[in-house]
Amino acid sequence: MHRFAALFRNLLEPVDMSIKHWKRALFILSLGLVLGIVPAHGQHHGDITHDSVPAPAEAIAHAGHEADHGHQDQGFNAGEMITEHILDAHEWHIADIGKLHLTVPLPVILWDRDEGQLVSFCSGKFHHGHESYRGYMLAHEGPNKGKIVKVLPGTMEQDMDAALPLDFSFTKNVLGIFVSIIILLVVFISAARRYARHPGAPKGLQSVLEPLILFIRDDIVIPSIGEKRYMRYMPFLLTLFFFIFLNNLLGLVPIFPGGANVTGNIAVTMVLALFTFVITSFSGNKAYWMHIVNAPGVPWWLKIPVPLMPIVELIGVFTKPFVLMVRLFANITAGHIIMLGFISLIFIFGEMHAALGYGVSVISIAFSIFMYLLELLVAFIQAYVFTLLSALYFGMATEEHAHEH
Repeated sequence: MHRFAALFRNLLEPVDMSIKHWKRALFILSLGLVLGIVPAHGQHHGDITHDSVPAPAEAIAHAGHEADHGHQDQGFNAGEMITEHILDAHEWHIADIGKLHLTVPLPVILWDRDEGQLVSFCSGKFHHGHESYRGYMLAHEGPNKGKIVKVLPGTMEQDMDAALPLDFSFTKNVLGIFVSIIILLVVFISAARRYARHPGAPKGLQSVLEPLILFIRDDIVIPSIGEKRYMRYMPFLLTLFFFIFLNNLLGLVPIFPGGANVTGNIAVTMVLALFTFVITSFSGNKAYWMHIVNAPGVPWWLKIPVPLMPIVELIGVFTKPFVLMVRLFANITAGHIIMLGFISLIFIFGEMHAALGYGVSVISIAFSIFMYLLELLVAFIQAYVFTLLSALYFGMATEEHAHEH
């Protein structure tokens, strides 16, 4: 541990970070663990309990045949394709080669509230959602679409009277979080080791990381928080920036291990915003809370008898992290939807006429390339904005105010 501390200390020497602060940057590990165990689904009403019985092979084959037949009749479904790409999943789809589906199955961990037991198995047992296993299946329609539900014995139909199992599964986004954590640790530890061996001018990976760290310190943290108090927040803000930036970039990579829509998942952005909210609340000094309860310069009739201004200020305390959460989620998700929409136009027009599909493909690919380049810029901007606003909230919470009457 002492050697690990020295490595991070050497890495962050350009920003004069003391050894006691870098440990806080490791909170990202617990962040990934928290996201991995948050129950993904709510409870479905009902108290009737059924035994978990696998569906017969004949029923499974018949259901799969009907699903394939219906899919062929419907043709290309752009909405379904886009939804499958931006939502979380219990398996990591890589590619389809003819009838071969290349996927990475992930662990399924359920707490069956009816049976009162923990159930775990591999998501590959679902066979891409065409089969049930041990009385569970992936719902394809209805309000529970995409969730794991209990099925009636001997059928592929959802048991509407059974409670939804609590889902603690290791999903695609959770795996994507751990992939980004590993990349961040490898990159920063390797850069730290190079600083320890060659403390001179930065080279290679150091020359990329050091300007970003200095940019965050000099253009974001110090102007927002001040030179006296900025050091205690540097580890969190550095981790926040690089975590969001890296996951934004990985979300644009179409091949494994990229492609997970981590920052386009509102649960992830909610946890990031929650960290900012908690740190802001605990960092707030007396002046910060007094300005919320009794804002100076506001007419008394806005405070007494109905405390309108304190209510407005208190609402603002909660709307700030809410805006952080929605802004990152909405911008990243919107970018993915637009790019997938352009690609979908090729298949939509291609079903009308082959020549029309080829013609539209030129325009769609051109716009998709433009959107990819724009998304590279958005990936940096969204990480910058989230970090900047978090720093501003910390600055407002710790700012010293002169005595006001």
